[in-house]
Formats: sequence, C-alpha cells, structure tokens
Amino acid sequence: MNLLVLTLVVVAYLIVTGILGYAGFRATKDSTDYLLAGRKIHPMVMALSYGATFISTSAIIGFGGAAAVYGMGIIWLTFLNIFVGIFVAFVFFGRRTRKMGHNLDAHTFPELLGKRYGSPFLQTAGGILIFLAMPLYAGSVIIGGVQFAAQTLGINYEVALLFFVAVVALYVVMGGMKGVMYTDAFQGGLMFIGMLFLLIYTYWILGGPGKAHQALTDMAPVAKEVFGKNGHQGWTSMPQAFSPYWWQLVTTIVLGVGIGVLAQPQLTVRFMTVKSGHELNRAVLVGGVFIAVMTGVAFTVGALSNVYFMNTAGQISLIAGDKKTDAIIPLFINRALPHWFVAFFFVTLLAVAMSTLSSQFHAMGTAFGRDFLEKGLKLKAKNTVAVNRIAMGAGIVVSTLVAYGLPKFYAGGTAIIATGTAIFFGLTASAFLPSYIGALYLRKTSRQAAIACFATGVVSTLFWLFFVHAKEAIPLGLCKLVFGKSTLFPALANVDAVIVALPLSFIVYFAVSALTPPVDSSVTETAFRGIDKA
Repeated sequence: MNLLVLTLVVVAYLIVTGILGYAGFRATKDSTDYLLAGRKIHPMVMALSYGATFISTSAIIGFGGAAAVYGMGIIWLTFLNIFVGIFVAFVFFGRRTRKMGHNLDAHTFPELLGKRYGSPFLQTAGGILIFLAMPLYAGSVIIGGVQFAAQTLGINYEVALLFFVAVVALYVVMGGMKGVMYTDAFQGGLMFIGMLFLLIYTYWILGGPGKAHQALTDMAPVAKEVFGKNGHQGWTSMPQAFSPYWWQLVTTIVLGVGIGVLAQPQLTVRFMTVKSGHELNRAVLVGGVFIAVMTGVAFTVGALSNVYFMNTAGQISLIAGDKKTDAIIPLFINRALPHWFVAFFFVTLLAVAMSTLSSQFHAMGTAFGRDFLEKGLKLKAKNTVAVNRIAMGAGIVVSTLVAYGLPKFYAGGTAIIATGTAIFFGLTASAFLPSYIGALYLRKTSRQAAIACFATGVVSTLFWLFFVHAKEAIPLGLCKLVFGKSTLFPALANVDAVIVALPLSFIVYFAVSALTPPVDSSVTETAFRGIDKA
C-alpha cells in the first residue's frame, strides 16, 4: 500500500476528529454538558452515536472473525442487535430512562439506579464495577484496532497500541460527552460507507451473492472435517444442537451480547442526552438501519472469507489467519481489497474503534469520578469536570494495560476480542438488568432487592468464569489450584455464565422485592412523574 496515501487519509481524518473534539470542548460549560451533552443532542446525532458506540472493532474484527469459524448462524446476533439493542432499548427503555433520569437529576447509569432505589451504595458499587470491568471490553476493542493497524502498517503491536490509545484519549478527555457524540456521528457516517463498500466488493470478487453463498454451502464437508468434533455442520448451517460450538455460538455470542446490550452503561446514558421521548422515536429507524448494515456486513464477510481463501490459497480462513480468528478480517482486507480501499478501511476501523472507546473511556471516567469519588467518597472538588477527566485518564491506562496483556493471557487461543466483549456484556446484564427493568416499570420494588440482584449477578458470574466455564477457568487455573481439576462441572464447561447468572439474578431480585419494604413513596413519585407521557 502507498504509505503516502494512507498518511494523507489518516491525517485528514484526525484533523476532522480533532476539530469536532475541540468543538465539544468549547461547548462544555458545566458537568451536565460534560456528562450528558447538556441534554440537548439532536436525535440523528444521538442515533449515530448510539450505533457507533454499540458497533466496535469487537463486532467487525472480533465477531467478524468468529463468523469465519461458526458461519452464518451468527446473523442471529444481528437480529437481536436490531430487535433488542435498538427497538426494545429505544421504545421500552429509552423513553423511560430519559424521563426518569431527568426527574431524578441523574447524570450516569449507576446514579440513575442509586437515586431510583434510594441507595448511595448501589451507585458507588455500580461505578466501581464499571470502572474495574469495562477495561476488559475496552481492551478488546483496542486489540481489534491495533491488530489491524500493526498488520496494515507493518509496525510493532506495542507501538501501534500507544499511538492508537493516545489519539482517542486526546479528544475524549478534552471534549466530554459533547466531543464524544460529535465525533461519533462523523465516525458513524464513515463506518456506514466503508462497510457497504466492503460487502459490495466482497460479492463482486466472489462472483455475486448467489454464487458466493452457494460456494460457502458447498464447503460444508471441509467444515465438518476441520471442526466436526465440535459440532460444526457447515458455514451456512447452525452447529449441532448442544455441541461445544452450539453452546459457544448461542449462549456466549448471540444471547450474551444480544441481551447484555440492554444494560450497557455507555449506551443507556445516551437516552438521557436528548430533549424528549419523541426524538428517541425518530432515532429508531436510523439506529436500526445502521446496526443492520454494520453487523450484517461484518458477519457475512467473515463467513464468506472462507470462500476467498479457499479459492486463492487452498485453505480456510482460520488456517490462513494462523489459527487466530481476530487476524482473519484484517488479513482478508489487506489481501482481497484494492490498496486505496485498505487506506479508507483503515480510517473506517479507526472510526469504529474510536467511537466505541471514547464512550467507554467516558463511562469509566464518570463511573469512577462521579459515582465513586464524588458520590461514594463524598470528595468535594471545585472543578468536577477536572475530576472526571483525571478519572478517565486512569481508565485509559487500565484499558491499555488490558490490551497489552490479554493476548498473552489467551496465548494460542482464538476469539480473544469476542470473548472479552461477551464477558463484559454478560456481567453487566446479570448485575444490572433485573433492577434496571424494575426501576423503570415497578413502583413497588425495594432497595434491598436491587442490592441483592447486583451482588448475585456479580458473584455468580465471577464464580462461573473462575470455576466452571472452560474458556476462562482453564487459563486462570484457579479451579485447578483449589479443587484439583480444570473445571468444577465438566458437563457444563461450555455453558456461558450469563445463562446461569442472569436468571438467578432475576429470581433473587423478585424474591427479595416481595419480602422487603418498597422504596420510599416520595422517591417513587418523583421518579415516575410524567413518565407515561414521556
């Protein structure tokens, strides 16, 4: 690739991103501006920001690479992303979250739950969990962007890591939520164009949609030969029911991420940035189309990459990618597409990673700065924006360390990005989702129920990851150390934590709520004021 062309494209992109970040900085006057963009964001900007935050290198590099292994069955995640992550989230969660957040003067997701349940502990504990756990997700996103940058530019992984993080950190710390959302909207537009071209060009080099998908279907014997012991039945078929690949695809990837999106703090806070519930309705169509294109293209191209590599190299994608799913999409882009598009896609991937990372860094910073330091420890500061900026800096450092160490932890393993993402989504769903739903819809619920739900979700998820789920329990080695065996329940070793922890969290929430007194009526009345008309 012509490095001059790449340099010019990247510099132009960074200049526009920097200008938007600076515009956010100039428009940020107080903590409401910094945390919620003044609650006056245009619905189109909000929809693009939500979608750009939702879709990261985890979706394109991580889950796109996973599609090269599991096949088109991963498209079920696209369906859930649109139905649950957009329609259900905006219509049934978004309007009430916006109105209740305004009624309670909440600026973050943990603060919303803490004030709704009259529990400072819940806000503080939620902030700590987000700050400690989100680096796993953010680190996964960083890995996706850095791996593509390192492979495209032919530079060292660590060098690419430092450059990548520094650019994102500059504008998110400077511009706050306004800077984040302005740049998200710009980056979302680039992402949409880049992914559409990727799909069209992939079909063109494979002879059209019909021929490409038929070729993928005809490769079923190859899939069975390589992955048959894990239940693979071909890239256009679902894995055999209850086989190892079926459990990984259905429980970890599809359900873990598809349901977990409802309790993502960096997404839910966006509902509180618009002026009215009506504007959220206007954002549904834009968000749905955006998610359909972004995930649908990534998953389709990932699966079809097997046809390309078989035609050109006589091997499937996983073998061509040196048995690393996270290397498949970068390798396909660099080998199959024209050089000028590699430069454009490099910028597209920068946009994908930066849009998500900026929101993650913002969520981590506000969770630690506002929810833990300000509200939990009662730290008084003359400049609360400065406190949140410092907290974001700490979150960035931790996430960078995770991105450096995670590939070494999973050395020799596959789907590092998808795995890290799924763990965080499952953890937040189990810890927050039951009490979040209860907060929005149940007037007779209790503070004790929310706290018990949070504790149950966190403890049961961590127990499952450390002692049962083979993908984490075996590398960690804690189960082996304590109990003398790799996993506590071998028959359940492929079952994802969310399948156990989330139902258990719901049961505990409703059981404790029925046995304990409800939240003070004055808090409830304030929270639900005008909510049915939101």
